[in-house]
Amino acid sequence: MSVNTEVVVVGGGYAGVMAANRLTQRDDVTVTLVNPRPTFVERIRLHQVVGGSHDAVVDYAAVLGARVRLVVDTVTRIDAAGHGVVLASGGTVGYDYLVYAVGSGSADPRVPGAAEFAHPIATLEEARRLRPLVDAVPAATAVTVVGGGPTGIETAAELAELGRAVTLVCGGQLGPYLHPRGRRSVARRLAALGVRVVDGPGAKATAVTRDAVRLGDGRTVPSPLTIWTAGFGVPDLAARSGLRTDALGRLLTDETLTSVDDPRIVAAGDAAAPSDRPLRMSCQAAGPLGAHAADTVLSRLAGERPADLTVGFGGQCLSLGRRVGFFQFATKEDTAKKYHLGGRPGARLKEFICKGTVKQLADEGRKPGAYRLHKVFKEGRRQAELRGERDGRPAPAGPTGGGERHR
Repeated sequence: MSVNTEVVVVGGGYAGVMAANRLTQRDDVTVTLVNPRPTFVERIRLHQVVGGSHDAVVDYAAVLGARVRLVVDTVTRIDAAGHGVVLASGGTVGYDYLVYAVGSGSADPRVPGAAEFAHPIATLEEARRLRPLVDAVPAATAVTVVGGGPTGIETAAELAELGRAVTLVCGGQLGPYLHPRGRRSVARRLAALGVRVVDGPGAKATAVTRDAVRLGDGRTVPSPLTIWTAGFGVPDLAARSGLRTDALGRLLTDETLTSVDDPRIVAAGDAAAPSDRPLRMSCQAAGPLGAHAADTVLSRLAGERPADLTVGFGGQCLSLGRRVGFFQFATKEDTAKKYHLGGRPGARLKEFICKGTVKQLADEGRKPGAYRLHKVFKEGRRQAELRGERDGRPAPAGPTGGGERHR
């Protein structure tokens, strides 16, 4: 008689949905997805929620496979010894394997006044709370966006295109990930929209008040409405459950994405730290990581050794308002190249990627195992560096994955 295997996926974002759908390849596997919201959130559209051009939600029926059971609840603790998760509602769900895909959200800004007077945008609830505040202030009212990464750039452009008077405080460099040529292109577009970019030495926000942002060099930026996009954090569920994490709280795993503490727990997405060398937080990494986590579980069920992680990046895409987009091409190791695509073609590419990412999840739900992107990349610099560390050799020169969130 066959034995059924229960797999619980904690978190219903890009990585969690991909893993849950892929796990249904086997008829003897029962998959339960636990998520605090009843709908899937397109994280890469949250700036559009603030601007009013998209609601950034998709019904789970459109992206989840029919055999995945959805439980709308929050996991408050993982009982690794008892092979179960404790829910906020008071119930428990047992598992044979657990996929940890809790994603990321706003980090503690640790800047005086930021928690009281600045508005984060890392989650759907935060973006929804911010939307009426933007509508309530007069169009000429100064709006300051803190954070020069993708989310800050996109939010500033979205609001400026609506006629808002926007200042973007970069805390250093505009678009740190970007190639200098790409950065200049983005800066020109922001200038055309009327966005005042504050970057360079001394541009770090050191305090936020009800009506201003103070900078490290002593300047004060008037700001009756401040939006905070600087930094992302992960839920502390793993740490609270006694599992080892990195300094940010991401679950420590080996290269198969298996927890260093428990072979029945695998991680995927923003909250995974394989070999303590996490990839850049992005939906671009989340899909492949979700697929690889599922493959690790399926390999163990088949009595096979799980494969090591191979991930490649293509670049980073940005919305610069509704009519203009930007795509920064990159090496598979996530180093920006000098080439980029902008203008209306860039906007069309960005929208294609947004829609295509959701379509990949839906396709995997309809035909589990169809997704192959995580298998097309061969061993690269990451694996060479890890081998060098194990053998005591110096790591090859050049950057690898990691860095700023998002896309």
